Amino acid sequence: MADIRAMCAIGLRGQLGLNGRLPWEGNKGREFVADVARFFEVTRGHVIIAGPTTIASIPPFAHEDRTICEIRSTHHPDEVLAWFPDRVVYVGGGPPVWDTYAPYIRHWDITRLPYDGEADRWFDPAWLVASETGE
Repeated sequence: MADIRAMCAIGLRGQLGLNGRLPWEGNKGREFVADVARFFEVTRGHVIIAGPTTIASIPPFAHEDRTICEIRSTHHPDEVLAWFPDRVVYVGGGPPVWDTYAPYIRHWDITRLPYDGEADRWFDPAWLVASETGE
């Protein structure tokens, strides 16, 4: 059975995204740079599954030491996760993906960044308590 995890950064009020990107993308502040570096360090050697937008944002170097798999809404989570038995699988985000995969995620690694600006995507705390039965 795969070990299903999620790793994300959120702003001070739970901000996740803005116009299809991270709201703080390009910020050279220490915390922001460290968060990106940590993501690539922690996911090294593991699987990342994500939708097309997130997959497109992963730099070429990251494909060298991770298994990166684009998922679609037509793929059922049970089917996708069965592709990677006995692996650590990180579910790349965005609310539509986490709405679907939250019941399978057993570990959430969340970094709160010092961002308090605009957003159009927000972290939903309900994802943390989702169960495999959908209850």
